[in-house]
Amino acid sequence: MSLAFGTRKGNDEADAGPTGPAAPGTQHLLRRKRRREAARTLAFLSPWLIGFGVFFAYPLISTVYFSFTSYNGFGTPAFSGLKNWDYVFNQLPAFWQGLRNTLWLVVVMVSLRVAFGLGIGMLITKVKTGAGFFRTAFYLPYLAPPVAATVAFAFLFNPGTGPVNHLLGELGLPQPGWFASEDWSKPALTLLAMWGVGDLMVIFMAALLDVPRDQYEAAELDGAGPFQRFRYVTLPNISPIIMFAVVTGVIQTMQYYTQAIVAGKVASGIAGGSGQPFEPGYPGGSTWTLPQMVYNLGFQRFNYGAACVVALVLFAISMAVTSILLRRRSGFMASDG
Repeated sequence: MSLAFGTRKGNDEADAGPTGPAAPGTQHLLRRKRRREAARTLAFLSPWLIGFGVFFAYPLISTVYFSFTSYNGFGTPAFSGLKNWDYVFNQLPAFWQGLRNTLWLVVVMVSLRVAFGLGIGMLITKVKTGAGFFRTAFYLPYLAPPVAATVAFAFLFNPGTGPVNHLLGELGLPQPGWFASEDWSKPALTLLAMWGVGDLMVIFMAALLDVPRDQYEAAELDGAGPFQRFRYVTLPNISPIIMFAVVTGVIQTMQYYTQAIVAGKVASGIAGGSGQPFEPGYPGGSTWTLPQMVYNLGFQRFNYGAACVVALVLFAISMAVTSILLRRRSGFMASDG
């Protein structure tokens, strides 16, 4: 027994002898291999990393920095602490009005655009003849330039001379002031957004046509009606597309600028000509949004610090709303399970 154990110990020492000194070299080769793999990965990621750093990280860090400084775009920034934040939140009433208008547009405009785009997409997928014509007819308004579309809409909905109010009068219906009314300006902008719903229509049509037909057939065999088939078959299959439409709609509406300011200019009678004085938000600040405030503070009043504060508020609200939607998706649409 002792001989056998002694022999095995000797064999172990013999086996360990050659490999022991080679272990550090093997580890060195492994480290070099890992470094090469890391360098290769960084090389493939470098376009994204450069874009992220130049177009997101650097602007975000700069915005945070300038929000704590007094800077007019020409001199040297001077640190001012929380002065800009106090000015925006406590001494600038237009900020809260712009925040209310922006959130109103986010809630109402995004909801109606998604619902309208989904409804139009479902109707066109059911059309047997002329589907191509209807697809083109509903998609073309989306291709119209925002300024041209807003100017055309403002003239169509002109309370005095527009054909829309003329038609409503012929039907004996109320004739709102639309873009010239504080109560109807935001609904009019919402109608403009719904008119250009072609992008969502195309996305929803693609998603609806991708729903497996056998699931509809199984639901019909089980006696499910149209509403039940929509709820238990359609929604679970297109819920990722709905989530995409809602999230991108929220982000776009938080940046809502062009249509609101152009509609206000046309409704106020300042449709063109540079140098004419115009206070954004016409009528009565009802179309005043936070992106307009960023432009007004930064490029008209040269108060870059306050403009950066408003921009950071927009960024924070967009991130918060997006996070809530992603976490609570089951609260307003069918779950994946």
